Amino acid sequence: MNKRLVLISLLALGLSGCSSQVSYGDPQQVETVDVSFGSTDLQTIAGEMTDSMIASPLLVDITAKGRPIVFVDRIKNKTTEHIDTESVTDTISTKLLQSGKFRFVDMTTVNQVREQLGFQNDSDLVDPSKAIAFGQQVGAEYMLYGNLSSIVKTNKKTKDVYYKMTMRLLDLKTGLVEWADETEIRKAETKSTLGW
Repeated sequence: MNKRLVLISLLALGLSGCSSQVSYGDPQQVETVDVSFGSTDLQTIAGEMTDSMIASPLLVDITAKGRPIVFVDRIKNKTTEHIDTESVTDTISTKLLQSGKFRFVDMTTVNQVREQLGFQNDSDLVDPSKAIAFGQQVGAEYMLYGNLSSIVKTNKKTKDVYYKMTMRLLDLKTGLVEWADETEIRKAETKSTLGW
């Protein structure tokens, strides 16, 4: 009986050592778990690119005349990491939209929009006088696109990662690049004497 009680106690103690604790943190707090691309990097890049675009003298002039319509192409990931570049793209376009200076067309929803308009116009379920006709959408005037790249260097003690984000705004009518900028982030991780 005592052996069984000791065994149960040890098992309970062992299982309690495997438990984890979850807590909420400040999403704006600097995240430094490792040198991989993280939330702080995403926020930094999105903020710097948005601020640069809004402050550009040419874009100040363009947006003074109205809210240009922009198509945002997904940021291309040219790093060796798996990075959710759609999240980077979404954050940049959201910040630009919230500035009140730009409007956007969402090319990721073209098929769903076409399907909905087809449903409205081709089915007997929608009142024809209230159906939205094909051919009334507005086209983009500009395309915003970019790349995220990295260079990783390592030696016995240090891992150094350099990230560079480049973005451009292209006038779709003229083919001219009206704005371009890049921002950089460098992160280093030093190996302790006991290993990573």
